Amino acid sequence: MRELIARWQRGWSVARGLPAAEDVGGGLRVRCLQPGRDVEYVAFDARNIDGLADRVHREQEITWLTVPTTDPEATAALLQAKGLILLKRAEQLMTIDLRQHPESKLTGPYSLETSVDRGAITATVRHESGEMAAKGTMGLSGEDAVADRIETAAAHRRRGLASVVMGELARAAAGHGARHGILIASEDGQRLYTALGWHTEAVVLIATTPGNDHPD
Repeated sequence: MRELIARWQRGWSVARGLPAAEDVGGGLRVRCLQPGRDVEYVAFDARNIDGLADRVHREQEITWLTVPTTDPEATAALLQAKGLILLKRAEQLMTIDLRQHPESKLTGPYSLETSVDRGAITATVRHESGEMAAKGTMGLSGEDAVADRIETAAAHRRRGLASVVMGELARAAAGHGARHGILIASEDGQRLYTALGWHTEAVVLIATTPGNDHPD
């Protein structure tokens, strides 16, 4: 699990344009500066919770602890015993062989554009009006490509556009030498990724300190 988590984090940092993570023993410290998440610790597995939770409590900024596990109930109990509040209990770490990723045909009044910037591939579906209908990114890291922020605008949902975006990202990433797709899926996204052939490697729990569970 350690290697897979490290690979995911490297690609995710590329996708978001973040600096390299710091290995703090048992996990990674990421200076992510996202809304409601200034710092994130990513555990290599649930055995590292104690030391990383102590680090989270010492941080002065809003800090998350992200933990992959094959036993989410026991891991949730450990996080709560360390005085942390669970933000998310059922995200999933998923993988796929990009060479087997299906592609979906774009239909209707839409067009697809793809760009690459500093190792991050972005696929965007636009309506003929010019409105952004769906979008996603993959960060390239060696033979890995990490999918991030796959989203469809509310007015354009249930038209298969997210599948189009994922298929295009996988195709483009493979064209740049990537073979392995990795992502952390929200509960909403898991059905899509499973249908596209992604496989679950672990459940992912996310926790923070009391008072930061609903940051402004």
